[in-house]
Amino acid sequence: MYIKPGLYPEFEIDFKKAGQYIRSIPGYRHHSLQKCLENVNKYILLVEWDKLEDHTVGFRQSDVYVHWKELLHHYYDPFPVVEHFKEIEL
Repeated sequence: MYIKPGLYPEFEIDFKKAGQYIRSIPGYRHHSLQKCLENVNKYILLVEWDKLEDHTVGFRQSDVYVHWKELLHHYYDPFPVVEHFKEIEL
């Protein structure tokens, strides 16, 4: 995710607040936000769900997603690409 220049301190504060919303969804396991060392406006968000639909339906179609969007979406430039992955057993 790329955050608009100069807004990363506020983004990090609001992201901590937004955590309550994603954690409240059934099927949520864990999330982490990592900041790029070379570019202070660049982050990666990793979220673990029990199944894909916990994110695509359970979270994205929930009332709490409205609050998540209100807190965070105005920081993005451009809007982040959302992709889904699964762990490969090694």
